[in-house]
Amino acid sequence: MFRTARGNRKRPGSFRIRGAAAAAAAGVFLVAGCSSGGDGPSEAAGGVPVVEKGKLTTCTHLPYPPFQFEKDGKVVGFDVALVDLVAGKLQVEQKVLDTPFENFKTGAFLNSGECDLAAAGMTITDERKKNVDFSVPYFDATQALLATKKSGVTSLADLKAKSKKLGAQAETTGESYAKAQGFDPVAFESSDAVINGLRTGQVDAVVIDYPVVQGWLKDPKNAAEFTLGQNIETGEQYGFSVKKGNTALLAAIDKAITEAKADGTYKKLYEQWIGPLPQTTP
Repeated sequence: MFRTARGNRKRPGSFRIRGAAAAAAAGVFLVAGCSSGGDGPSEAAGGVPVVEKGKLTTCTHLPYPPFQFEKDGKVVGFDVALVDLVAGKLQVEQKVLDTPFENFKTGAFLNSGECDLAAAGMTITDERKKNVDFSVPYFDATQALLATKKSGVTSLADLKAKSKKLGAQAETTGESYAKAQGFDPVAFESSDAVINGLRTGQVDAVVIDYPVVQGWLKDPKNAAEFTLGQNIETGEQYGFSVKKGNTALLAAIDKAITEAKADGTYKKLYEQWIGPLPQTTP
């Protein structure tokens, strides 16, 4: 069962599973279930603990292209491909669990033993570090303003001057940034709901991660309706998170990211899912 655009509502999670061998090409297949199942807690290669035997279970929040999204019945994207590298080194398969984004702040799904790690285009912040441990940064991110063409908005200053409505995805740094600038943004539960809010006139503009905007504007229909406004440099970096104290898995994730950057795999995946690799990216 596939998901459509959503508004401000909660939804149950569902499992998607994929093999680790095809790191960039294959996707996460949809399967039924609401818990890890299998044979229970176990260990992967190198003695790394995992919540389910033979699996590396990843909590994410769909859709969030180009980092994780459904395509032809599979879950694919930049985050998915990077975590597949970790799973491959641990000699297990990646399983992806779709979960509400607000739980990523607290690490609830990690602490309850439902997932081994969280990967959701998630910014490393001091607040989140209180509840989870982060990997080394794997992506340098910026925010962007996307507006309807009919609004005439190209900046946050325009938005205020014209008394237009601003939106953002709930519990994200984009929402936090908008609030810090004095806005009271309409909160949407997912990135699909954000763009649907633009389409249906619930808001006139949104603040969201720039790579997401890039992906949306590749669609001719979106390019005809919306315009990219100002880029917002916030100095954000994305990281994968694990339960506090899970040093073995964190070390495995850090090693996979570091090696991928050194041997060119990171560059290849970045270009496949996002675009040209910026020269400033470490």
